[in-house]
Amino acid sequence: MPKLSAVLSLLLLLSVSTLAQFSRVSGSVADTLEKKSLTNASVLLLRPVDSILIAHTRSDATGHFQLNKIPAGHYLLLVTYPSYADYVDELDAKDSGGLILPPVPMVLKSKLLEEVVVNGNKGAVRIKGDTTEFNADSFRTEAGASVEDLLKKLPGIEVDRNGKITAQGETVKKVLVDGEEFFGDDPTLVTQNLRADMVDKVQVYDKKSDQATFTGIDDGSREKTINLKLKNGKKNGYFGRATASAGTDGYYDEELMANYFKNKEKLALYGIISNTGKTGLNWQERDNYGQSFASNLEPDEATGGITFNGNNDELDTWDGRFDGQGYPTVKTAGLHYNNKWDDELQSLNSNYKYIDLAVKGSSTTNTENILPDTTYFNNQRQTFNNRIIRHTLDGNYEVKFDSTSSLKIMANGGTDHKTTFSQFESDYLAADSSLVNSNSRTTSTVGDNRVVNSNLLWRKKLGKPGRTVSVNVRENFTDNASSGFLYSNTLFYQGGIQSSDSLINEYKDYHTTTTLIDTKATYSEPLSKVSFLVGNYGIVVNDNHSNRTSYDLGATGKYTLLDSLYSNDYQYNVFTNRGGLAYSLIKKKFRFSAGTDVGFATFHQRDLVADTSATRHFVNWYPTASVSFSFSSMKRLNITYNGATTQPTVTQIQPILTNENPLNVFIGNPALRPQFGNTIQLFYQDYKVLTDRGIFVNAWSTFTSNDISTSNTVDSTGKQTTQYVNVGGIYSLNAYFSYNFKWKKPDLHIYFHGNPSYNSNINITNGVQNDTHSGSYGFGPGIWKSKEKKYDFNLDITATYTTSRSTINTGVVTQYWSYEFQPDANLYLPLKFQIHADADITLRQKTVIFPNNNNVVKIDAWIGKKFLKRDQLLFKVAVNDLLNQNIGFNRTVNSNFISQSTYGTIRRYGMVSVVWNFNKAGTPAPKN
Repeated sequence: MPKLSAVLSLLLLLSVSTLAQFSRVSGSVADTLEKKSLTNASVLLLRPVDSILIAHTRSDATGHFQLNKIPAGHYLLLVTYPSYADYVDELDAKDSGGLILPPVPMVLKSKLLEEVVVNGNKGAVRIKGDTTEFNADSFRTEAGASVEDLLKKLPGIEVDRNGKITAQGETVKKVLVDGEEFFGDDPTLVTQNLRADMVDKVQVYDKKSDQATFTGIDDGSREKTINLKLKNGKKNGYFGRATASAGTDGYYDEELMANYFKNKEKLALYGIISNTGKTGLNWQERDNYGQSFASNLEPDEATGGITFNGNNDELDTWDGRFDGQGYPTVKTAGLHYNNKWDDELQSLNSNYKYIDLAVKGSSTTNTENILPDTTYFNNQRQTFNNRIIRHTLDGNYEVKFDSTSSLKIMANGGTDHKTTFSQFESDYLAADSSLVNSNSRTTSTVGDNRVVNSNLLWRKKLGKPGRTVSVNVRENFTDNASSGFLYSNTLFYQGGIQSSDSLINEYKDYHTTTTLIDTKATYSEPLSKVSFLVGNYGIVVNDNHSNRTSYDLGATGKYTLLDSLYSNDYQYNVFTNRGGLAYSLIKKKFRFSAGTDVGFATFHQRDLVADTSATRHFVNWYPTASVSFSFSSMKRLNITYNGATTQPTVTQIQPILTNENPLNVFIGNPALRPQFGNTIQLFYQDYKVLTDRGIFVNAWSTFTSNDISTSNTVDSTGKQTTQYVNVGGIYSLNAYFSYNFKWKKPDLHIYFHGNPSYNSNINITNGVQNDTHSGSYGFGPGIWKSKEKKYDFNLDITATYTTSRSTINTGVVTQYWSYEFQPDANLYLPLKFQIHADADITLRQKTVIFPNNNNVVKIDAWIGKKFLKRDQLLFKVAVNDLLNQNIGFNRTVNSNFISQSTYGTIRRYGMVSVVWNFNKAGTPAPKN
């Protein structure tokens, strides 16, 4: 028996030795100040749980080191050198291949003490490849602060008053929690409700498509994304916030956000009942819920090159959101569940959201229309009362069959029930202020929209590294139906005397369906260790049907008389074969990729009323290219190019007149051709840890050939007829830059930012080509300073110069300045009292067209006291719009007109609130 045991033990040891997977970790050690390699630096690999030494080596004469035969796992890397601060970082050794680390930056202790304060041996900002990572604890926030409060302190990130996030000049489209979506495409639910003290790191990067992440080869598809990595000790337990508020003039705001986390399992729910403007809606909520799947595909693949209006209904122009205009009341709730199990081989992410939103209000709009020989002025007044009830459900399920293959299934859908009511009164004036026409119009609609989308993605790694195959099948279905009434009475004048009138009293019924089936297969082949070739082929079938009918009032008092002029039944179907090739070169500091897809599209258009049909064929190109270079771990440069063919929408093609606004009639154009857009983007960032200095530059230019624009005809009665047409090339130039640093002695964080843009557009006005050149040049400084438990202060200033000139009438030039000042401050007093104030100060230069004073000084303030342990309970008294100066205002410069609107919005009220931040974190979740 002892011999048998010994033999079995030997066989077991041999089998374990045979099955064990080892990795190799290598890198270099250098002095960050003198730019020299450090010889004989001690490099240790430790186990995080108990700090047991796993491996040890020293750097050679060139500063290089290598640790061999490292078992796969999670480790701490410790680098020490005499007179230098210890360097500590975390790393994951993979089960095969080697891990090459970026150069380890060593800092002299004397220099470190002189210039920076080190928090846990981790710098405030790190740049790792294409990811900018902020150590959350290096940016102090107060107890109970939200993630949104934290983001406002990070360099290169801006959060506006509506919660919209801009990072490095681009709109953030996703906010993830530990790499997973949280309530889908609704970033504000995360940033405004998740506590800042739960976050370990904030990562900013361009999220690539699932296909690019799988193959490691860039396909040109990306979304600006923020990922919040939670602290290990915050991943078990429950937390949330409950708010109860009552105010003057009938205002109220009741909110609840509750979360339960247990290792990989997350359960969350929220509810809001409010009339203060808090709706819980994403600032980028979309009518087509399926568009969230677009991130998994190449540019324009999400629609097969076709985009569609949400409801194809000019009678109802409300998009179902509260955008600050009017007075909202909302009841909304949501439920989120996310989990990984079976050793993370299976995962599920799902969300349900409900909203009942009503918005009512009024607005006044003044517009100057510039024509070749004259100008017209239009003054319009509107009152509205709208409501939407929306249900949405989505889910993602992924299963990994083994280390080489996986299947991901995504599905979502929803229903809308929407009612709208609007009344309009307008006067149209000639250049000498004489009355040309006046209109009184009422519209009311009831609409029901349905959306069902699904997406299946199968991926397989083949025997050779980099050799992969994947298949993607996607379906989108929308069904939009609405009906309503239009009553319009227009009076026309000549020489100040009424000359004629026009009365419209109709019932309208609209029904639009779209069905998209998209299949695609992709294969990648390594040409060498650093170069790859990717090929794909797919078929897209896109069927669209739009039925629009109008009925006049009959003799029986019912709407039974068909108005054939404003009725149409139209089919628009597209069949596309699409394929392409792309080449990628991936090295340590340099990456390059280039390729193109080509699509052969066949359009079938059929007018069922006129019994006519047409078939057209187009060749569509989708070229992409990108170059990136990492000068160091904290400095990089990216240049990308994307080209795409965009087909006209069904609204632009359908050959039918619309009379929903009888003074602004649209005509479809079945002969429209596709347009082609080229976009070149440059991104540069450079950050210096010791001086806390950062530079972010993001510049992009777009040139569109064969642009789909409009041809407008304005007759002597002031009636405008618009048709979609193809024009020549247009272009735009845009940039964002930010420079931030820390002024050590007064402990001030200072930053400068700018966002200039210049646009060239073409349209046709009364048969004359009109080239419009417009620019918006914004720039300004900002500062912030804080002292723990004493105060914090932030001020952002932006000055913007707007200009516009049209060739149609060079004598009319629009140019004006506007200024925005946004200060906010907190003062922390004894006995846990706190005073807060913030302001939005907007100063607008008067113009010859709009001489009224539209400056706004909006100040919000509150005083509160905190109770309980860790200041979990806050009682506060607040005043919204302290000076009662808030006015809704919007000014638009576009093509050959300038428009200015004022609208009713929420103004001064007082509010008493109780806010409870509850939090019970369990034991730290075990690391894998």
